Amino acid sequence: MTDLLIKNGRIIDPANGIDGKGDVLVREGKIAEVGRVSVDGATEVIDARNLLVVPGLIDMHVHLREPGDEEEETIASGAAAAAAGGFTSVVCMPNTDPAIDNEATVDFVYRQAAKAGKANVFPAGAITKGWEGKELAEMGQMVRGGAVAFTDDGSGVQNPAVMLRAMQYVKMFDKPILEHCQDNALSGRGCMNAGLQATVLGLPGMNRLAEELMLYRDIQLARQAGARFHAQHLSTRGAAQMVRQAKQEGIRVTAEVTPHHLLLTEEACQGYDTNYKMNPPLRTREDIEALRQAVADGTIDCLAGDHAPHLASEKELEFLSAPSGIICLDCALGLYAKALIETGTVDWPRLIALMTSGPARILGIAKGTLGIGCEADITIIDPRHSWEVEVSRFYSKSRNCPYDGWTLCGRAVYTIVGGVIQFQLNR
Repeated sequence: MTDLLIKNGRIIDPANGIDGKGDVLVREGKIAEVGRVSVDGATEVIDARNLLVVPGLIDMHVHLREPGDEEEETIASGAAAAAAGGFTSVVCMPNTDPAIDNEATVDFVYRQAAKAGKANVFPAGAITKGWEGKELAEMGQMVRGGAVAFTDDGSGVQNPAVMLRAMQYVKMFDKPILEHCQDNALSGRGCMNAGLQATVLGLPGMNRLAEELMLYRDIQLARQAGARFHAQHLSTRGAAQMVRQAKQEGIRVTAEVTPHHLLLTEEACQGYDTNYKMNPPLRTREDIEALRQAVADGTIDCLAGDHAPHLASEKELEFLSAPSGIICLDCALGLYAKALIETGTVDWPRLIALMTSGPARILGIAKGTLGIGCEADITIIDPRHSWEVEVSRFYSKSRNCPYDGWTLCGRAVYTIVGGVIQFQLNR
């Protein structure tokens, strides 16, 4: 394997407290040197002048649809989209068909990802068999196979007794429970935020209490079990405050937020465009401001896209019947920069921490660092690169994205996985 020298960049490595100009030497797929590097001989060189050199970005919440719905996305196409967006590692959700609820399916994900070779794909295992919320899956066996977390994402575990047993079980392996906090009895047929906009549009609303009451329940269960609990895609100011309070009380709680809940409000649904149908739904301007504040003060531990591919024929259904979710792997970095950098909420080092060391710490994986001897997963970012989102050019197989035509600033120009360049932007 050819040595790779990345020189003259601004190195931001929050895991190791590094923020300064320097070089990175990659040898045999590992980080060999960081700082001022002088290498003679036949070495591949990237001049990163005016660019950010950071640990490979991590998205711990993506849907890759394989096995079962490969027409929407495959592990290979999702990994390619990840690399194009600057992500070297992603965690795929288990709500596939069949569900990722056993060691064999966990192994299948790893084998498909290795075959694709574009990015590291870590599987999250289902909490319950068949993702049905009734009987615990064999989490111990899935840990042995390489599952990094457990979730029934998409529905959440509705039975509190089942969730408590899951937390008690998974504590033995020190893996996090990732929860889609939604009380289905309260959410009902809701397809957007409950409020004036839903009333005007004649659509059933989803009360924020569906999220907040489930989150409160799970925080209390985590307190009881002493387990690690991670709240997925927070969408309300009340949920953010609840996580903040739980952390102050010493409960082992972490949380994530998505680009769309940092940028879009319920008003986007006025045209009945199903690309704005999310679960949890888009909320209000006040919720956006509260979530940005939660990012700024450390309540939010990481950023996660909830990349959710769907067929055009599905998204063309009426608003009530269409599936929830959008794709964003190809453009997430620019969206976070728009929501958080351009608004002065955080600076680039903090943003990079939220996309590298933050998710790596939650998952307990040896990623999100430029430490010597670590796998050379590196993202090189041009923070000043202005570009227009063209969904038709995405690497994802699906096209359900509301950001087509948006102008963003900040983009990955190189994505390096294990010392190999997997994506290079043609500028």
